[in-house]
Amino acid sequence: MGAAEAKQAILENRTALGIEFGSTRIKAVLVDGNNMPIASGGHEWENRYENGVWTYSLEDIWSGIQDCYQQMVKDVKEKYGIELTRVGAIGISAMMHGYMPFDKAGNLLVPFRTWRNNITGEASRKLSELFQYNIPQRWSIAHLYQAILNGEPHVKDIDYIATLEAYVHWKLTGQRVLGIGDVAGMFPVDSSKKDYNETMVQQFDELVSSYGFPWKLREILPKCLVAGEDAGCLTEEGAKLLDVTGRLEAGIPMCPPEGDAGTGMVATNSVAKRTGNVSAGTSVFASIVLEKELSAPYSEIDMVATPSGHPVAMAHSNNCTTDLNAWVNIFREFTEAMGIEADMNKLFGTLYNKALEGDVDCGGLLSYCYFSGEHMTGFSEGRPLFVRSPESKFNLANFMRTHLYTCLGAMRVGLDILFKKEGVKVDRLLGHGGLFKTKGVGQQILADAVNAPVSVMETAGEGGAWGIAVLASYLVNKDGNETLEDFLDTKVFAGNQGSTLNPDPEGVEGFNMFMERYMKGLSIERAAVDSKIW
Repeated sequence: MGAAEAKQAILENRTALGIEFGSTRIKAVLVDGNNMPIASGGHEWENRYENGVWTYSLEDIWSGIQDCYQQMVKDVKEKYGIELTRVGAIGISAMMHGYMPFDKAGNLLVPFRTWRNNITGEASRKLSELFQYNIPQRWSIAHLYQAILNGEPHVKDIDYIATLEAYVHWKLTGQRVLGIGDVAGMFPVDSSKKDYNETMVQQFDELVSSYGFPWKLREILPKCLVAGEDAGCLTEEGAKLLDVTGRLEAGIPMCPPEGDAGTGMVATNSVAKRTGNVSAGTSVFASIVLEKELSAPYSEIDMVATPSGHPVAMAHSNNCTTDLNAWVNIFREFTEAMGIEADMNKLFGTLYNKALEGDVDCGGLLSYCYFSGEHMTGFSEGRPLFVRSPESKFNLANFMRTHLYTCLGAMRVGLDILFKKEGVKVDRLLGHGGLFKTKGVGQQILADAVNAPVSVMETAGEGGAWGIAVLASYLVNKDGNETLEDFLDTKVFAGNQGSTLNPDPEGVEGFNMFMERYMKGLSIERAAVDSKIW
């Protein structure tokens, strides 16, 4: 679509705005009536490690989204000469899970505890045993129960528990609601009823009844909604919160807020059964839409849901590109020290492509990108490590290949359970996120890691912000009872299947050899954590 058509779509209010809070960047994407991006904005931010907790402050949240929105408005002004005052629909997305408890006055009772924390081991274990259902440490219910077990005084004052996007949506609309994709990251859901699992809700209420809290679980959790349902409208107060200039009009319909897993599924057209996607950024997770429930619970596998409520098995690793990016920055510092101005896109592209020249088994090198704890392999803390033997083939290509391989190592542990133990089938696997920005590199390594074809679409770089914009578009543009799957197939992805790379047999063998070394070397990572020298 040309600039004139995009401008007309804005003037005629045939747009949808998606805003997603990623781990290191808040991004806004405005789409036209054909769901194509026509403007965007961004804001860099970073979590803090304070008093043993990974967190973001409320000030960070609001200053970040306000700046992100203004950057998008500026983009609209520069491209189309328009002062943006209204859009057709809005959607908010963010990193899943975590813990934001509020009292009746709307005060946050403890600092936001993000998905990155591995501090709820006891609660996770006890709830998994009670429910006979895997409750990962990241889930909101694990954080709540751990706070109860810890005797934290704030628990009695809880009036509402939200994830990040549920909180932002609440402040923008006044509605305490959440899309089922992230509801399933707070507490187990019943996919047949598209709601919290009522049996488990009652089990939890009974479990904590002796504490005498003045609330029941359902009373303090957001209402569960599925894609396309009414989630309220932007209020006058919400409009002023989002747009500090006061130009944005109230009354804009908003779709159910969703987690980044759900928006990733939408952004890669992976909401139908036997489809899957891999989101690779600060964390990495593979989400596979199941034909049926798994035969047993696994501590390595999260059970979540698509935005329309289909069961999804997720193999989630807390760590992916943080350590890799740190190494690339070392090369940036070197080039600048040599008097060469570093083009980061060229630097990433050069180093990533160099990795493809390396030995398929990385020449005997080993790396762990555990910047934080890694539940998949049993670590509550992380220590990024690079290890080699005197016999290893230590060169730049193998070095970079090792750091790309290890980004997928912990996730591969979970995928082996799905593919080998459970016989899960997937017809289409799509990649999105920062790992895939350099064309063909991360895509090929993922194909080799999972031994399956991997596709990347042109829109993959837009990521979850585009995905939540599409969900906002679905809210106002669906035809009657049109399903999300049909909407995506016919109105969003028609004719766009992306580029596909097949696994290379030698690459598959090489990645398997690396994984053998990776699993045996976990004792080295354990020793680094236990040494307590950092």
